[in-house]
Amino acid sequence: MKTFYVKFVVITIGIMVLSSILAFFISNTYYQQKLKPYNDQKITDIAQSITTYTAENSTIHLKEYLENISSIGYQIYLIDGVGEEAFYGAPFRDTGLSAETKELVLGGDIYHGILHFPQETFVTGFFANELKNTIGVPLTHNGKNYALFLRPDIKLLFNEMHYLFGWLLAFTIILSIVMVAFSTKYLVKPISKLTTATKSLADGNFNVELDITRHDELGELSHSFLRMAKKLEQIDDVRKEFISNISHDIQSPLSNIKGYTNLLENESISSEDRGHYVFIINDEISRLSSLTKQLLLLASLDRSDDLMKKKPFNLGQQLKELIRTYQWQINEKDIMLNYSIPDVKVIGDPSLLNTVWDNLLTNAIKYNKPEGSIEISVEERGKSLLVTFNDTGIGLNDEEKERIFDRFYRADTARTRTNEGTGLGLSIVWTIIQMHNGHIHVDSKEKVGTTIIVELPVN
Repeated sequence: MKTFYVKFVVITIGIMVLSSILAFFISNTYYQQKLKPYNDQKITDIAQSITTYTAENSTIHLKEYLENISSIGYQIYLIDGVGEEAFYGAPFRDTGLSAETKELVLGGDIYHGILHFPQETFVTGFFANELKNTIGVPLTHNGKNYALFLRPDIKLLFNEMHYLFGWLLAFTIILSIVMVAFSTKYLVKPISKLTTATKSLADGNFNVELDITRHDELGELSHSFLRMAKKLEQIDDVRKEFISNISHDIQSPLSNIKGYTNLLENESISSEDRGHYVFIINDEISRLSSLTKQLLLLASLDRSDDLMKKKPFNLGQQLKELIRTYQWQINEKDIMLNYSIPDVKVIGDPSLLNTVWDNLLTNAIKYNKPEGSIEISVEERGKSLLVTFNDTGIGLNDEEKERIFDRFYRADTARTRTNEGTGLGLSIVWTIIQMHNGHIHVDSKEKVGTTIIVELPVN
């Protein structure tokens, strides 16, 4: 199986090769369309200037003059009307030229061999050392007519440039491949570390080390991975804590039920004790029932949003009915309850939202101080509805505030003086509020109290 490193190198080199081929064809097209006509016209002007000079200066020696011209970088072919021909400068690789072309130029026309040279490749078009790839012009000297064919001596003029561009191309390719190989190694190394870290997480080891000093996408990915690892570690810790807590929460009522059931078998106990034992057994059964209901509800919320049955309902009336239900518990703890709840309608699931208010109110009662207070208010603010629960209970420290909505998390039971909670209530609250596109805010201070604000969209 090819590694990402090999794939990246191969793809990069492939892109370089493809880009070079495309650039070559684009350059060839530009040469054929723009540069070749310009080059043809330029060589034509030079050839005509030679013929003009020879025509005006009959005393010059034509052969010596053409040899001088060829020495400065031109290949020349000269033919007269009787077929006598001469070559000056570097030899042509291919001297094939039709008789019709020679007669055409001898007759006074200009032959544009460079312009009409076959449009094949860039090298063939510009560097082809062929006689037909020339400019042919009529030349008259001392009353004698000639046909002069001329082209630049590319090898003489650009021989050093050939080597220069050849070495430049070779070094560019070699250095590009080397740099791609090393740079890819630098890019792939963090991904290899992430792969190793992923395997470590799969084995249950959350203490992974990654390079987070990079300020690019891979650095951001490493940051996100470490945050994920930390979150997974917290979830694993919470899971272990939950297993421990839930095992205790289930085992403790079952042990009590079993113990008191055994006591009930004793016929010598008084009716008063028997009633007391039955009350305790019923209380433990209620605890188990509440726990299983919360577990089932949370599982249902996770499985599907189809659980929600939204409809318009009077939220204020729902809260007032809930308060009447728990009035006896509030009075029993001698808690002062104040509320400002106007009749207001919202669109939501009445049953699920009632679960939210039930959890928040029971927490406010359970963790409140004797002779404490609870304030409940409902306020419309713009397009949102704010439902506030404020109590003077034991409050939360900063760590607890960060985690109270985590599933199975419970605050310090020693500090709260109760172990009745399952750590699922506020997680259920958070999930339901999220399903209603709402938000929940917590402001709490240890030994002072807690304020929880639920923000719901009105529509």
